Amino acid sequence: MKNILILGASGSLAKQVIPTLLANPEHRLTLFVRNAQSVSQFAGERVAIVTGNVLNIAQLNAVMKEQDVVYAGLSGNLKMMAQNIVQAMNENKVKRLIFISSMGIYGETGENHGAILEPYRQSAQVIEQSDLDFTLLRPAWFTNGAEVDYALTYKGENFKGHSVSRKSIADFIDKLVQNEQLGIRQSIGIAKV
Repeated sequence: MKNILILGASGSLAKQVIPTLLANPEHRLTLFVRNAQSVSQFAGERVAIVTGNVLNIAQLNAVMKEQDVVYAGLSGNLKMMAQNIVQAMNENKVKRLIFISSMGIYGETGENHGAILEPYRQSAQVIEQSDLDFTLLRPAWFTNGAEVDYALTYKGENFKGHSVSRKSIADFIDKLVQNEQLGIRQSIGIAKV
């Protein structure tokens, strides 16, 4: 069994990621949310729902024990959340992190997105300076499309595409969870081209 901690489990992307990961009978998920009701539809024998806040390091430490992979799709005070995640993972000797960021944090889209991306830049910096086995995922704008169709770009390359289905992102996250060598210590853009 692979234990996967989902931070930000009530988010629109996580709600696509959760059933994708549960399709594998070897996955056991812990959904960490502020409001348990928001993910009650996923309750089951391979799903634990834990109420808490990523900004509370004690709660995060408690839920981090025995995890193999951490998925974080968060909003809010991203820099502090990233700092707490790195600290809790280090304290619990958990190495594998998949962290959702945003396209444009390195200026790779050729557009000026302004201050809106600052929290994503700051949190990415915290993750990249850690010694975790991280994958920073920089998706384009989310769509509700049913297609699984995406291309990847890497840090230092120009970003291709403007949108991507949540289903496509979930597909790639599933691949990252399955293959422990895929995307290690990389920042990867994902979009439909």
